[in-house]
Amino acid sequence: MSTAALIVALIVTFIAAAIQGVVGMGFAMVSVPILALIHPSLAPVPQLLITLPLTILMAWRERHHIELSGLGWIIGGRVPGAFLGVGLLAVATQQTLDIAIAAVVLGAVAIIASGFHVGRSPVTEFGAGVLSGISGLVASIGGPPLALLYTRDDGPTVRSNLAAIFSIGLAITISARALSGNISWSDVRVALVLFPALAAGYLVSLRFKSRVSQPLVRGAILVLSLVGAVGLIIRAIV
Repeated sequence: MSTAALIVALIVTFIAAAIQGVVGMGFAMVSVPILALIHPSLAPVPQLLITLPLTILMAWRERHHIELSGLGWIIGGRVPGAFLGVGLLAVATQQTLDIAIAAVVLGAVAIIASGFHVGRSPVTEFGAGVLSGISGLVASIGGPPLALLYTRDDGPTVRSNLAAIFSIGLAITISARALSGNISWSDVRVALVLFPALAAGYLVSLRFKSRVSQPLVRGAILVLSLVGAVGLIIRAIV
């Protein structure tokens, strides 16, 4: 990997972490497609490894806004979703998986943009958890299915609940990947190199998170989901 590629990777990681810190999601949707195009070793597994401490910090930062009532169903869905993702990694090509997940993300974008609201219930929460578990394990992009549940909530609620879900979900995803042999020492080394840029982006987000309104959060979720889907399609084609 060239020095120029590494510098770009650090810049992208910094920006993506700042976005995640303000909006509540977006780190993987911004970083994974771009970094995968720059160099195959940069994504998607390193993003799983360095996002976990970020989401833990965010969940703790706004823990008073966490709504525990629905988290159990969502996390319950992440477990079978993660194992389904492991199965997909074993039987499908990365190109096929990228296109399939991009289709799911684009569907979520269309639903959010239409103004349709997915009410939170045990069924929708579990279903979103399964889809998030699959896409999170395969492509490190697990946010869009969960975003459907929080399109009408304010910034602190979105950030805190998604961070709590991501923290537990990422622990499940990383464990499933490690047990199935889908994490290498190269992934760990890349994650350690990128981590300082992530930490810097998180610190910058602290200055801006209180200035983000609910409509802006909703718009950002739409844009970031669209960016992630298009990026996956580009990666599949390239």
